Amino acid sequence: MKIKILFLLMIFCHVSFSQTQQDQRVWMAYTGQYKASPNLGYHMEAQFRMDNQLEQNQQNLFRVGVIYHFSESQNATAGYALVNTFSAARDDFFKENRIWEQYQITKKWSKDILINRFRLEQRWVEQLRFSELEGVTSETAYQNRFRVLNRFLWYMTHLKSEKESFYFFLQNELFVTLGENEVNSKVLDQNRLLVGFGLNYNNTIRLELGYLNHYITSSTANDLMNHTVSISLFHNIVL
Repeated sequence: MKIKILFLLMIFCHVSFSQTQQDQRVWMAYTGQYKASPNLGYHMEAQFRMDNQLEQNQQNLFRVGVIYHFSESQNATAGYALVNTFSAARDDFFKENRIWEQYQITKKWSKDILINRFRLEQRWVEQLRFSELEGVTSETAYQNRFRVLNRFLWYMTHLKSEKESFYFFLQNELFVTLGENEVNSKVLDQNRLLVGFGLNYNNTIRLELGYLNHYITSSTANDLMNHTVSISLFHNIVL
């Protein structure tokens, strides 16, 4: 029975990869959360997504938001994001304006942490088109998207002091389109599986290095799987 199941899994993986284009990327990100009062805070984020040679900027993202803390373990955030994505077909960047809202729950067991995040996005995505008469033109397509993130942080050991700890993390985020849209007609938009190690200093600074398996579906071309090196810096302070 186990051999049959393994054989079926191998066939499934072969079919999936045979229909998927693969590539390599390097993502660098800074995320800052600044608590201004017991209930209110601010979110600032910048991401730079490069090719594996760090020569071509594939995408950059800037996100800001206002956080309301219901308690130490629950908060809600709403904000705006600007995304610039490189189109190899048009040799140019196209823009996306995004409004986002999220609800986050954080659970702690001793020094281990579980984070559940639910995010809703309203996206206005520029689409570049080419015609012999008009050249390159752009239109704006709208999409609603829902994201579910589960993130586990397992404490491993202290380093030089109790303020410095080393941990392992495992994270998965699923992206689902909502309703009819002009960006991607598939219900499953993408999935991000991230695994790696992190360094925590005094619960205010976290530096993480990991591998990201980024699967992206497409309604007009082959699906894409990016094998990505992820480098992230998290900064949490009380103003």
